[in-house]
Amino acid sequence: MPNWAGVLQEIQTSEGGLDRIRRKYLQKLHKKTGRNIIAYYSGWLQKPNLAGCSISDLDKNGLMNAVHGLNRDKGLDLFLHTPGGDFAATESMVHYLRQIFGTNIRCFIPQLAMSGGTMMACACKEIFMGKESNIGPIDPQFGGIPAHGVIAEFQEAIDAIKKDPSSIPIWQVIIGKYHPTFVGECRNAIVLASEIVKNWLETGMFEGDAAAAKKAAGVVTKLNNHSDTKMHARHIHAEEAKSFGLKITMLEEDDQLQDLVLTVHHAYMHTFSAAPAVKIVENHLGHAVVNNAAPAR
Repeated sequence: MPNWAGVLQEIQTSEGGLDRIRRKYLQKLHKKTGRNIIAYYSGWLQKPNLAGCSISDLDKNGLMNAVHGLNRDKGLDLFLHTPGGDFAATESMVHYLRQIFGTNIRCFIPQLAMSGGTMMACACKEIFMGKESNIGPIDPQFGGIPAHGVIAEFQEAIDAIKKDPSSIPIWQVIIGKYHPTFVGECRNAIVLASEIVKNWLETGMFEGDAAAAKKAAGVVTKLNNHSDTKMHARHIHAEEAKSFGLKITMLEEDDQLQDLVLTVHHAYMHTFSAAPAVKIVENHLGHAVVNNAAPAR
């Protein structure tokens, strides 16, 4: 299979360009696995400041289009490359895919599936990663503000004021930036994220395991723990994900599969670099919904 440069050369010298090359290798991968494939890809690395790259409810339309016409008995291989995004949309998308394919869903992460992407991966029965692949923490964010951090800051304020009441004016300025119910919302979001992902793990990845609840709780504790991960953008490699208890299969165990997966990934990366697309949801039959960047005004 061609590498990064080989895929680029093929795109530049072939009729049909970007779309044809992506779909050519998706088809080859489908022939290798015998399973349905849906690629859920975002161009946020190439277009970091553009809207539309994150997970949103609009993406359900892409999934609906991609699911149409598939033989559902063949299960699903879900390719993820996403920075994450809306929590409620993530939950809804997983629910939809499970309604169609049950828990016969495998996840492939050629490079990055962060935040909500990690949550989606945890809803699958198995996660394929390579040495270059990363998932991330699932700690909830509010406009880029970590929910765990807000709670920690409030607790720090309480402790500081108890120790030195004269510090109240300083903490009033800091804490005053949050609305009155914000701390409660943060606590609820943390609890809900853990509950949802724990349920997905118990009913999917650890289904039938007598220790499913314990294993799922252990994974969630590691992924939804801001004091350990330190930052929401933390990159968690395959070895660390394995140590959390996730079922990780290394792409390096099958050279042909690895080559096909990475070739598909390169084709999407070249698409985002050369075209106005910010997100693509596409199946192995070539059925795709492509969201383009809004034209400049």
